[in-house]
Amino acid sequence: MAFADLSIEQQVETMLPLARQIIDGFDLGACELESINHEFNSTFKVTASSGERFALRINVNSKRTLPNLRAEIFWVGQLATVAGLTVPVPIKNRSGEYISTVWHPMLKRNLHAVLFSWLDGKELGDEPTEEMMRAAGRAMARMHAAARDIRLPESASLPIVDDVFWDNGDSIEPSDLVTTEEKAIIAKAVEKIEAITRDLYSRNRPQLIHADIHPWNVMWQGSDVAIFDFDDCVIGLPVQDIAVTLYYNDTDEQDAAFLAGYQELAPLPEFTHDEMSALKLQRRIVLLSYILETENPEHRAIVPEYLAKTIKRIEEVFGR
Repeated sequence: MAFADLSIEQQVETMLPLARQIIDGFDLGACELESINHEFNSTFKVTASSGERFALRINVNSKRTLPNLRAEIFWVGQLATVAGLTVPVPIKNRSGEYISTVWHPMLKRNLHAVLFSWLDGKELGDEPTEEMMRAAGRAMARMHAAARDIRLPESASLPIVDDVFWDNGDSIEPSDLVTTEEKAIIAKAVEKIEAITRDLYSRNRPQLIHADIHPWNVMWQGSDVAIFDFDDCVIGLPVQDIAVTLYYNDTDEQDAAFLAGYQELAPLPEFTHDEMSALKLQRRIVLLSYILETENPEHRAIVPEYLAKTIKRIEEVFGR
């Protein structure tokens, strides 16, 4: 049986021995491990014998290279020094490395992992309040300001996301689950989004962005937020970062609160309503491409519904 054919619970069972192997490489003593998330990647809560807690992320579906991971670790380390911003801190293993690598027998490939400090609080979840969204907007503004002039070390690199699929490849065109007619509709939308993206890049300078700030990557800590999961960080435009967050919002009030929070600390990048609509649609197309190739069985199961809604959304943004 292939890894992709396992249930979520079975997949986690294959990850647990690897998590223990990784943690054995740290001087933490006897540790308790608890799976807390298994979707795009696999994350475990690690409780050391001292009672100190950590989060271990093992990259499963992520296509991150070692230079990409080094860039993420470098940037998170830089952001940890920014006043008013809370992020998890990467932890070195016994060998003095931030990145641990283990072999997964069923996947027949190495998986990279990083141990982070634990963040207290609660994820914003399905119904973030306007107060929460305003705080998230302030956090993004701080991140954009801090990243504006950062240069990555020579050993680190990140893709520039000036293409629709953000350097992840197109899984839609070769898929048997998408009809020829649907592929044609999506291809036309991709062409229009690419044209809008080229224009935005001609007017703005790319920089480091998180690229995945949504309510499940933001922790509410009572009066402010902490931002985590930098696995998708890239070189892009602040407006692209903003579009990702707005894509996940359910209400105009959440959008307004997020943008207002951002504007408390910095002016918004310039964009039109049509440009923002295209960038939010781009996010949906990227996610469609992901679920068509993921190892996660629950994500694969939503392909028909997600595809149908994507076609409808394309028609709403660009017309028939």
